[in-house]
Amino acid sequence: VQLVESGGGLVQPGGSVRLDCAAIGFTVGSADMSWYRQAPGKEREWVAQIKGGGYKYFADSVKDRCNIDRDNAQNHVYLELNRQKSDDTAVYYCKLFRGGSEYWGRGTQVTVSS
Repeated sequence: VQLVESGGGLVQPGGSVRLDCAAIGFTVGSADMSWYRQAPGKEREWVAQIKGGGYKYFADSVKDRCNIDRDNAQNHVYLELNRQKSDDTAVYYCKLFRGGSEYWGRGTQVTVSS
């Protein structure tokens, strides 16, 4: 199992970012996939989840400006975050939970700054 995140970078305040998690070694369509983030000096926090059945859940801090989706054919999971603000600056990680184990990617940095 391998997860590879991409799509981070410098984002203007108020802008949007679409992060990509490429999955290798399993099928995202039947998996519980999540995005987390870790800001400098803070603990890692959960952002969003898409269950194998398609249900989506979001943290209160992002629920009105965030979407999580997946492409079963390409085996990718995406996180879109809109109306970005400085508090969104963090390293964003993709996580698979399966069979009682967690699998993490290495993360992609998002920096919100003008």
